[in-house]
Amino acid sequence: MAIFEGAGVALVTPFKENGEVNYEKLEELVEEQIANHTDCIVATGTTGESATMTEAEHVNVIRFICSVVEGRIPVIAGTGSNCTQTAMELSVEAEGAGADGVLLVSPYYNKATQEGLKAHFTKIAKAIRIPCILYNVPSRTGVNIEPQTVVELCKKVENIVGVKEASGNFSAAATILNLSGGYVDVYSGNDDQVVPMLALGGKGVISVLSNIAPQQTHDMCEKFFKGDLAGSRRIQLKAMPLIDALFCEVNPIPVKAAMNLMGKAVGEPRLPLTVMEPAHQQRLKQEMEKFGIL
Repeated sequence: MAIFEGAGVALVTPFKENGEVNYEKLEELVEEQIANHTDCIVATGTTGESATMTEAEHVNVIRFICSVVEGRIPVIAGTGSNCTQTAMELSVEAEGAGADGVLLVSPYYNKATQEGLKAHFTKIAKAIRIPCILYNVPSRTGVNIEPQTVVELCKKVENIVGVKEASGNFSAAATILNLSGGYVDVYSGNDDQVVPMLALGGKGVISVLSNIAPQQTHDMCEKFFKGDLAGSRRIQLKAMPLIDALFCEVNPIPVKAAMNLMGKAVGEPRLPLTVMEPAHQQRLKQEMEKFGIL
């Protein structure tokens, strides 16, 4: 059984003016997501700025989110690293904190071979008991997890159960689903491709859009699963200009700007990410107004 079906939010990590994690605000964000029917919280991923967290912060944020959620919906913790040992340690900590699963990005910078990827993910998965979802985002990592590698890992390692496919390659997702016969849970990693991914047999999305439009993103998935394809497609198409604006600069710069425009006060991203350029922010504001969330 999949860890979740529907819309999982790739939750931002709010920071105070001094750069520290704002746990009071983080609790508000989690409660807002649950109130708006988000199906899963995905913590400390790319959108959560895990790359600029200390290991202590990383673990503390996972532990805090699990304590706030208290089992009401699943929590998946981003625990990937280009260092296998670090990813193992973070995954063990996430399991101990109460996470329902982990999200494992492919090793970046050192760019492992497919055999290296298999060894890396297998070693991490065998250190824990909770399910693992692979995260394929070659635009950030410089390496692609090939469909055959995903399918083999899910077949041979009991608790590797799926993949967040953010390559933008529908053929890769289709190949995974075809080769696996359905035992690999595929999630869209791109908000502009949710409905097409569901049509191929995907389980849902791990979404940036959900940070600012949680109910609409949930509804997009729920309508599809209930057979209201026209309703699902309508939400997807209406959201396209907003999604485009959310990615006109590198994530999570725009989504944090959007949340601040909504009065959520999540702070600025940590360096090397910077605040959104004024022209881009104006465009984002206009699309938020058109979508009806501002």
